[in-house]
Amino acid sequence: MGVMRTVAAYAAPSATEPLVRTTIERREPGPKDVLIEIAYAGICHSDIHTVRGEWGAQQYPLTVGHEIVGVVAEVGSEVTRHRVGDRVGVGCMVNSCRECANCLAGVEQYCLKGNTGTYASVDRDGTITQGGYSTHIVVDEDFVLRVPESLPYESVAPLLCAGITTYSPLAHWKAGPGTRVAVVGLGGLGHMAVKIAHAMGAEVTVLSQTLAKRDDGLRLGADHYFATGDPATFETLANSFDLIVNTVSAELDLEAYLRLLALDGTMVNVGAPPEALPIQVFTLFANRRSFAGSTIGGIRETQEMLDFCAEHGIVPDIELIAAADINEAYERVLRSDVRYRFVIDIATLA
Repeated sequence: MGVMRTVAAYAAPSATEPLVRTTIERREPGPKDVLIEIAYAGICHSDIHTVRGEWGAQQYPLTVGHEIVGVVAEVGSEVTRHRVGDRVGVGCMVNSCRECANCLAGVEQYCLKGNTGTYASVDRDGTITQGGYSTHIVVDEDFVLRVPESLPYESVAPLLCAGITTYSPLAHWKAGPGTRVAVVGLGGLGHMAVKIAHAMGAEVTVLSQTLAKRDDGLRLGADHYFATGDPATFETLANSFDLIVNTVSAELDLEAYLRLLALDGTMVNVGAPPEALPIQVFTLFANRRSFAGSTIGGIRETQEMLDFCAEHGIVPDIELIAAADINEAYERVLRSDVRYRFVIDIATLA
């Protein structure tokens, strides 16, 4: 396995126990590697699903976290993209095969052999990748992103997952002036979708169960806000949208939402409900509608997203917490008691 170094981290000992402070092993940087001293790490709902075994069995102990920003502490002898002292980020993946058609097209997130996730994946040395709830991480330079200096440091981390997860479909389906975009759910993903779609120039509508977050939605950039708990909403908005971005990971009445699409409209899922969702094909026939999925973004597009957010002054709304508060934060995420993303101050771990 080669030379390793020990760093402080928070890890899940099992699927049923709270995360605990511990140490993990990081490889010494190879010729193309970058050692990052982590400053901040976002908490994503995916972290909770993973450590609790809800997306499949895991090897424990496991350190999660794939919204990472920090400073380059060391570089390998062949690194050209990053220098010691640079402000950088790492998102949801740390490698891919780099040879398949999708990797060659710059969409490594769809690597045909499966990309290497930042945590809970098999790394190139056969070990299980460990994520950003730690003081340091070693990543191949090609999967390290440049963080624009103009973005507030403590707020950037969630852009590496929540930001790119919503930017990618909005860019792919060409949200912009003259397009009508609906965002389902105003949580960690949804609030980013609203900010980004608004900055792109689209007319933005939030579809939430109630009107409880209406003031927030309008402040974030939404033009309209409707409660999906009101049946009249689905009559009022029939055939209205060019693009619906569904950020919710719970079961929805897809038929009702698909009927909101205008001619050639698309509903894209970025939330990941564990259940299969039934679709009546006749609903797609009407208006030539499409139902699609999208996940994160390639490295090139993620950099594009960071630069776009810097240009437009977009960062997530965050609550900064100490590492010791991670377990409490998990419970609050599950209660939707965060507006809108937790970020761990990794200095509290050292």
